[in-house]
Amino acid sequence: MSYDEKANAKLEVNSHSSNGDYSSDNQKATSEFHENEHEHLALKKHSEEEIQSSGNWYDQKRFGFRYSSAMSQIVMLSIVLFLTPGMFNALSGIGASISDVKTSDNANVALYSTFASVGFFGGTICNTIGVRASLMFGGIGYALYAGSLLSFYHTENKGFVIFAGAFLGVCASVLWAAQGTIIMSYPNENMKGRAIMIFWIIFNLGAVIGGIIPLADNLENRGSAVNDGTFIAFIVLMISGVVVASFMLPMSKVWKSDGTRVSTKKHPYWLDELKGLGKLLWSEPRILLMFPMFFASNWFYTYQFNDFNAGRFNIRTRSLNSILYWFAQMWGALIFGNILDLKYFKRSTRARIGWGIVFIAGMAIWGGGLKFQLTFEREDVSSSDPNVPPRLTPIDFKDSNYIGPMFLYMFYGMFDAIFQNLILWTLGALSNNPKKVALYAGFYKGIQSAGAAIVWRLDALEKPYMDMFASSWALVHGSLLIAAPLVLFSIKDHTNVEDDGMDQVVEVDELISVKSNGPLATAIPDNTIDGKV
Repeated sequence: MSYDEKANAKLEVNSHSSNGDYSSDNQKATSEFHENEHEHLALKKHSEEEIQSSGNWYDQKRFGFRYSSAMSQIVMLSIVLFLTPGMFNALSGIGASISDVKTSDNANVALYSTFASVGFFGGTICNTIGVRASLMFGGIGYALYAGSLLSFYHTENKGFVIFAGAFLGVCASVLWAAQGTIIMSYPNENMKGRAIMIFWIIFNLGAVIGGIIPLADNLENRGSAVNDGTFIAFIVLMISGVVVASFMLPMSKVWKSDGTRVSTKKHPYWLDELKGLGKLLWSEPRILLMFPMFFASNWFYTYQFNDFNAGRFNIRTRSLNSILYWFAQMWGALIFGNILDLKYFKRSTRARIGWGIVFIAGMAIWGGGLKFQLTFEREDVSSSDPNVPPRLTPIDFKDSNYIGPMFLYMFYGMFDAIFQNLILWTLGALSNNPKKVALYAGFYKGIQSAGAAIVWRLDALEKPYMDMFASSWALVHGSLLIAAPLVLFSIKDHTNVEDDGMDQVVEVDELISVKSNGPLATAIPDNTIDGKV
């Protein structure tokens, strides 16, 4: 018997007896309800007409879209991240955006250290304060960080930049936990790849557009640092992201594409949520196989942004490279997201196809990167003596030797997209439980940031470029091999509701019941408000 059938069987009672005596039926229904109140109850599917009849403005369909639909909220989420970490990526993608590379590196160490520390609890915080508050709080940190860079440009206040980086780590951990919760629990199983694809395209469009800002402001600038207008534009856009986040709907008001509500969990006691982190690892140790991929997923950014891009190109060419890098990410997400949702193959087969594409593409791209990296080292592009120019002059986009490295940088961006999309899709395939995926997202971003904190510190210590390159390539493909048993053999074609722990999600949109005058109507407990138990 399917789970829905079991739920219906438990809730179904006779509408009334022939003699009109409802007392025994009422007692039986009440008893059965309380015995099973911690078990996930099937959600009723609603038609378009039923949803629109709610009277709420966000449930009305206008121009073919409903504001309360899961996909509309995913687009809203994408716009928020378009304006916050998307712009931050554009700023980071041009390499050290301030002239003091070491200060920039140390700020990133502070950022990812706090991100890693708080990131493990990001899902807990998100479950407690909700996705809207998490996104708003997260966006504030990005604006403050951009402001600290503008301040440094005039005052050289290193402490403020490092503090802003540390504060951003806290904010970002909460923001990305909310992102993971939404992107993994809002779409139906057959649309998760598409949802991740849409998010990744819009999110990286922010970095593409953001990259145009420093390119336009510095088109005649052949130096190494950006100007005031660049920072001010980023600050304004990041603050706009906080404003957009305030218009996100709470999870309990969002409809999935199949006409059911997004299941939400009542705001928990914080200690219970912390215990949930340990319980998740104990009950699902297979998630440990993904930890190396989490660790590797931002490690290569330092090499690509600071060593490849900032190390070998002038500021205007770095800005152009940044645009192309994030543009390639959009195409990578578009192609890979559609592959992961192909209806011609079972989900387990799609997992194997996706893993194979990432592994083979990575070998080809990083192999090409090795050939280019062999042409220069850190000592060739930087000099400790300001009176002695470096051996190699920065490449400009008008130079004849620019085209090859340009395409390599674009392929680096495309690989980043498919690598991160495979992680998100795999986590979404493991669970539909919003509580569980929030914890997954916390682990993902926390471990990812721990790796980033380490590698930014290594760059600040001026480790050889070849070491930075080799560690990036080794971590990417080593982590893929470690995750292979989970991705290739543990992804099921459908996530079983009972195995997924959805019985812990005790808030439901609407209980399946019989006629409105039936005995179950009096069996619903008094603490059920707005369809929440």
